[in-house]
Amino acid sequence: MYRIENDLLGDMQVPANAYYGIQTQRAIDNFQISGVKLHQFPEFIKGLAYVKWGAAETNFQLGLLDEKLKNAIVEAAKEVVAGKFDKEFPIDMIQGGAGTSTNMNINEVLANRALELMGYQKGEYQHCSPNDHVNLSQSTNDAYPTAIRIAGVRSNMLLIEHLKDLIKSIRNKGEEFKHVLKMGRTQLQDAVPMTLGQEFEAFAVTLEEEIERLTQNSNLFLETNMGATAIGTGLNAAPGYAKLCAENLAKVTGLAIVSAPNLIEATPDTGAYVIYSSALKRMAIKISKICNDLRLLSSGPRCGLNEINLPPMQPGSSIMPGKVNPVIPEVMNQVCFRVIGNDLTVTMASEAGQLQLNVMEPVLTYAIMESMQLLSNGMDTLRQKCIEGITANEEHCREMVLHSIGIVTALNPYIGYKNSTKIAKEALETGKSVYNLVLEHNILSKEQIDDILNPENMLAPKKG
Repeated sequence: MYRIENDLLGDMQVPANAYYGIQTQRAIDNFQISGVKLHQFPEFIKGLAYVKWGAAETNFQLGLLDEKLKNAIVEAAKEVVAGKFDKEFPIDMIQGGAGTSTNMNINEVLANRALELMGYQKGEYQHCSPNDHVNLSQSTNDAYPTAIRIAGVRSNMLLIEHLKDLIKSIRNKGEEFKHVLKMGRTQLQDAVPMTLGQEFEAFAVTLEEEIERLTQNSNLFLETNMGATAIGTGLNAAPGYAKLCAENLAKVTGLAIVSAPNLIEATPDTGAYVIYSSALKRMAIKISKICNDLRLLSSGPRCGLNEINLPPMQPGSSIMPGKVNPVIPEVMNQVCFRVIGNDLTVTMASEAGQLQLNVMEPVLTYAIMESMQLLSNGMDTLRQKCIEGITANEEHCREMVLHSIGIVTALNPYIGYKNSTKIAKEALETGKSVYNLVLEHNILSKEQIDDILNPENMLAPKKG
């Protein structure tokens, strides 16, 4: 069953039960690009609904929209924020038109739902028009980027919660492994002893730094260009609209949204997206490095480092019996590669802006939203299916320390550089351990060397 709607290009059939309308249908037909649909990013849909909610309140307060229409649009927007109509956003995330299709998608859904709430049929736009009422005092060029920014701030809050959960899990492992002596390495060569707990605590600390970076950069999204309309001049918006709309958006979202001081500058400006995407990339690089370390530390089990065991998640080979691969760190590495690549997309899309508008915001939006979603899902997977189940091969770690040439560096303050050099050389030539050679030459007693290598004494600088 269909209903007939019309626009500038003529008539078109729209599914009778659809809340979207003709312009959304054209976008469905025109943009079969990525296969990734708007409804796969619910926070972006909520951002769009908040924009229309705030705009309706502003238009009513300025006497541009009657109370009945305002109430219907606001009620419809609240239902969209609640997730009731997510499936009514079936358009591709990558689209031409600088986001016009997305803006019209939300306009049409809210108009048709408002019509229902007022007792009319879908498509009876003379009573509530997607353009004349829902989009009143707006353009895609201010509504669309404002929705991105609201979605960005909200999604960042969720991302940080996933990050905090991962940090907590890693820190718990640091506490669990604080007594496990192992060899630290630089340039993949033996360096000096440390504890496995110190290694995991360092992972936690480096990720903890990203909370501040993400928060700081996402705060740039709080400046909106609502009221700019087409290019920032405010054409077709009433005097005072920009400031009042920002205040209403702050009220309905609970975010500290403010109006940009220069709307002509703010309309094509994508600097906030660039710097936030760079923060996502920075975090992805750190997580990927941690995953590299986890794969190295668990390598083996007989012919690698084998200092830790990752929980076995699936058979690792169709030809090699008994092989189990580090599939969770591997998939997280791939997530991070995608995020790093998305950052380049954001960079190029931002650079491609021309004159008073950046028409590449759809792919920019897609890249950022996908990165946040991938990182959130990936961090949960890494935490639940890998970090929480890691165990340490404590005795093996200690044996490697005792047989390492690098142990001599820890002994150097106690036995002197000359003795240390002599012991290191003999260990290399004979294959004997530094530990045993120090005892053999009566340089230190067993009690002394064991005390020096006590994990508690490896946690901080210590006077020799």
